[in-house]
Amino acid sequence: MVLGGCAQLGYYAQAMQGQMLLLASAKPIDDWLADPQVEEKLKTRLRQTRAIRSFAASELALPDNGSYKNYADLKRPYVMWNVVATPELSLKPVKWCFPVAGCVDYRGYYNHEAAQAFADGLRAHGRDVRVSGVPAYSTLGWFNDPVLSTFIDYPEAEIARLVFHELAHQVAYAPGDSQFNESFATAVEELGVARWLEQHGDAAMRERYSQYRVRKEDFLALLNSHRQQLEANFSRDASDAEKRARKQQIFASMKRQYETLKAERWDGYGGYDRWFGDAISNAHFALAATYHDLVPGFRGLFAQEVDLRHFYAQVKAMAKLDKKQRRAALAVYTPMGSPVPAAPATQTVAAQ
Repeated sequence: MVLGGCAQLGYYAQAMQGQMLLLASAKPIDDWLADPQVEEKLKTRLRQTRAIRSFAASELALPDNGSYKNYADLKRPYVMWNVVATPELSLKPVKWCFPVAGCVDYRGYYNHEAAQAFADGLRAHGRDVRVSGVPAYSTLGWFNDPVLSTFIDYPEAEIARLVFHELAHQVAYAPGDSQFNESFATAVEELGVARWLEQHGDAAMRERYSQYRVRKEDFLALLNSHRQQLEANFSRDASDAEKRARKQQIFASMKRQYETLKAERWDGYGGYDRWFGDAISNAHFALAATYHDLVPGFRGLFAQEVDLRHFYAQVKAMAKLDKKQRRAALAVYTPMGSPVPAAPATQTVAAQ
């Protein structure tokens, strides 16, 4: 227990230090724009991002606070790395519990090596693990989250998507329910980008984003079909050895179908190659479910409400319910054929 407590204190120390260093490196966007040493390309991006931030407040009713009004050059590809883990023969993510945020389906590190070391320890105990780079995250309004160098070079619609997503976390947050929180933010980013492109996009931008959406839907459909196969495999009456063998067959089938998808529908587009770059594991599927499974319900709710403030009020009310009640409330707005995952009765919870 003492050793575990020391390890946890070390984790909190790196998290606090990482957050403080990030905030210390951030300067107001106006300061960057006034600096003659800053390249014009970056200044153009910062002006675009500032316009997106203004749009988020004025047109999407997202919080108008100090978030995304500063910029930080981190000089690394990601702001942090998330570790996601599941049991070897289950898709239920391991949960880690923290003050304020509650229990979440991932554990974040500001140092890639530290994330990999933690992941290796989980693998040594038989977990399926994935380490993924994160370009942005939300502190839920506790700090003024800055625009980051980790995503400033993304296409304009992608920057808008990220800013809208992260600001949505400041609108409604249900501690301990990552799936609800991330799916809500994903739904907000979708409707936000659609409005942004309608008002500020040109034909080329709309076409690029349309292609992005098609590829994303294709990818999620591929994941969903193979996730269903995995769930059927793990729940069947068979030995663990048989389940392991079938699991690898499903992963191999998914890779083959992905290559076919790239060649036949995406003209060779390889934007998801990195997802397949690591050895596929159950953890890959767990995180995708966290961000997308409940989105149809939020779309249905918005279609009923239309007004964004009313929509947010409904989501805030749901966030105050317990998980089972929350799923039932969202199910009312979920179209037929779009399953709403039940709140699991038991979860693997990692102690602090």
